[in-house]
Amino acid sequence: MATATYAFRRLSFLVLMIWAAVTLNFIIPRLMPGNPAEIMLAHIGAKGPVTPALRSELAASLGLPGGSLLSQYGQYLANVTHFRFGLSYAYFPQQVSALIRSSLPWTVLLVGVVTVISFIAGTAIGVAAAWYRNKRFDSVATVSSTFVSSFPFFWTGLLLLYIFAFRLGWFPLSGGSSNSPSWSLSFIGSALQHSVLPGLTIFISGLGAWALGMRNYTINVLGEDFIKFAQANGVRTRIMLTRYAMKNAVLPQLTVFAIIFGNVVGGSLLVEEVFGYPGVGTLLYNAIFNLDYPLMQALFLIITVSVLLANFLVDMVHVRLDPRIAR
Repeated sequence: MATATYAFRRLSFLVLMIWAAVTLNFIIPRLMPGNPAEIMLAHIGAKGPVTPALRSELAASLGLPGGSLLSQYGQYLANVTHFRFGLSYAYFPQQVSALIRSSLPWTVLLVGVVTVISFIAGTAIGVAAAWYRNKRFDSVATVSSTFVSSFPFFWTGLLLLYIFAFRLGWFPLSGGSSNSPSWSLSFIGSALQHSVLPGLTIFISGLGAWALGMRNYTINVLGEDFIKFAQANGVRTRIMLTRYAMKNAVLPQLTVFAIIFGNVVGGSLLVEEVFGYPGVGTLLYNAIFNLDYPLMQALFLIITVSVLLANFLVDMVHVRLDPRIAR
């Protein structure tokens, strides 16, 4: 009963936060100075006098709002519900939703999968390092994790790109694939080849942080009285480590994972820029650089909702692992 009540409260909070994010996403762009139609005219390099009729026609084609603020808000909610965000200024006349749908799979399949693998591997290394603390494995794991986590994403990416793509020529220098998207083996093979270096960059950069964090959490749990009591009663090491120590130590690790995994939808902007990868991070960079407000608005909303959903799911995992949270 307590778990169901807790889940209902978290779900209600999730709905409230999504509504707040959608509302803020509606209000903030309307507080910004400037006219998007004028920006669009500057982008397309309009020559000669620009008549009011041309401005009105362009504003209508861009889907710029009209009428009262309340009617605009109602129309905006309807558009969000149907995943309609208007036309992109930078990629005019393409729809924002079409641009996101074409870029999102690249980011989710690369950044999402690699982030999960890095989290699992780093967590396992951290638990092992904590159990064998002050021994050789712990020393090697701690020093290595500290070393790899100290380098920023873009530096690791540039180093891998220089060695394995530029010097050795084992992998492509940029892009997501040499073929048009399809389910053919040639496209899948090319996409995998293009994703190795950016995926390796994300994996290496995240692995050290996950391992160090889990090591510290596990050491704290291993010092608790219930672990000492289990050891004194002869509980087997494997059971004590997995069922008691790791189960409690992974809770704060999952909280951090929820925030990072929620941002997966936003892509790893620096990594995607370094490798010219056609994901959401590159799309967001181009939107900011070209002052593409509809595209920025849609991407920020999707990223915010993704973080909220990821935190809700992790809350449900938390209460499953530790029912005391629901009390």
